[in-house]
Amino acid sequence: TILMIAARLGHQELVSLLISRKAGVGRRSPHGDTALMMASLKGHLGIEKLLVANGAQVSHAGWTTLHYAAFEGRSEVIRFLLEKGADKDGLAPNGFTPLMLAARGGHLEAARTLLHEDANLAIRGPNGETALSIAKGRKEGEVESLLRRAGAVD
Repeated sequence: TILMIAARLGHQELVSLLISRKAGVGRRSPHGDTALMMASLKGHLGIEKLLVANGAQVSHAGWTTLHYAAFEGRSEVIRFLLEKGADKDGLAPNGFTPLMLAARGGHLEAARTLLHEDANLAIRGPNGETALSIAKGRKEGEVESLLRRAGAVD
């Protein structure tokens, strides 16, 4: 939708106008994406706040706004979504948690934000991987060190 495109591109004034004209904040693309997910992916916190204030759902089945924010390392967006009730340990369709996605991308601050909210270090992906093993395998030393300090073990 136009709202999704405006959210992805960071056009907050247009998002506001579209919402005032009753654009559907919960509409999903054929791939399941929402305007909120697009804003999360790109780190547009102001648009995130506007969409949530106007009824956009923070959590739902499948890929979520938090998964998208963690995948791109958007720590401020992650913090906001967690404050609004996002599931810090929710599993994406690929079996990964937001923490695993942050570790995969080497997003230190995003991982730190999730750990501050006690994200579960022990959850295993579909092949037995953990956030620690993902960080280790991708040679993300800083994230690996952070996870170990938080209590993750091999």
